[in-house]
Amino acid sequence: MFWWFERGGQFLRYEARTLPNGSCELRVTTPDGVEHVETFTDSASLAARQIEFERQFVAEGWTGPHGWNV
Repeated sequence: MFWWFERGGQFLRYEARTLPNGSCELRVTTPDGVEHVETFTDSASLAARQIEFERQFVAEGWTGPHGWNV
């Protein structure tokens, strides 16, 4: 699934996905194109990190998440 946050006309994209081996990833691409990846052993850990991640960016002035599931 993909989502975007927007701030001042810039967009930050993030993706949450389950890998073939059963682990999960949170993949973040910043407006300058730099990509950061965090890996988790289970979906519950990923979900907890997503909540933390979204709160952090809202606190920094980003709006969102915007987007759709792919």
